[in-house]
Amino acid sequence: MNPKIIVILALVALCSCTSSTDRAALSTEDYFMQAEDLMARGEYKRAIDCWQKVLGAYLSPQLNMVAELQIAKAYYMRKQYPEAVATYEDFLKQHPNSGRVPEAMYNLGMSYYQQRLTPDRDQTATKNALITFQNLVNMYPDTVSAKDGAKMIHSLRQELAEHELYVGNFYLRTKSYKAAIGRFRDLFSLYPDFDRKDEVYFLMGKAYYLDGDLSRTVETFNAMSHDYPSSPYVSKAQDFLASNRLGTPREDEKPL
Repeated sequence: MNPKIIVILALVALCSCTSSTDRAALSTEDYFMQAEDLMARGEYKRAIDCWQKVLGAYLSPQLNMVAELQIAKAYYMRKQYPEAVATYEDFLKQHPNSGRVPEAMYNLGMSYYQQRLTPDRDQTATKNALITFQNLVNMYPDTVSAKDGAKMIHSLRQELAEHELYVGNFYLRTKSYKAAIGRFRDLFSLYPDFDRKDEVYFLMGKAYYLDGDLSRTVETFNAMSHDYPSSPYVSKAQDFLASNRLGTPREDEKPL
């Protein structure tokens, strides 16, 4: 048997000595054992019911914390992510000084992460996941949970940058050139680590041209050539300039 489970069962047995009736305490222990067995077998809905019975017994704060986290985990495993979020958030409010807070914060972040949508849709879940992992890293930097959370931050920032790129490209396609330029510039400011900045340069250069700012067009394309000389977008920019009779950017043009 898992040593951790043995310790918890010992806690249940200790609490049962001070309970109002032996029958009630035994029932709580039975529910605990059933819940652990159901979790192991993947029967999460029934496990939640048993954990709720353990939680309802109020035998000890420690046992309640175990039950709360297991209920949240069961919701997560059932892909009931909003319910998992609510349960983890409630745990963090009720037990702010628990040694299991980093674990709960990481799992909260993952519950948000599982609800994120594609770049063309609302990014609230992605933003919430990012904020949660950032708070975890800032508040508990030396924990294993924080190290795992740090690995999620880069990918979430990439996804949020993808959203900005999508919106900027939408404005470009719908001829809202100033709005597109503003979105692309915000992307550079907010997500300087974006993996597709060469594409952003190219689209922003096109937006400047279509908005009538030829100087900024050449300036932006030249910045792309400077920062990403081997990017396929360099030749695309040259073709775009040639097709619009603007020529090739000068080598001495100062990057953006």
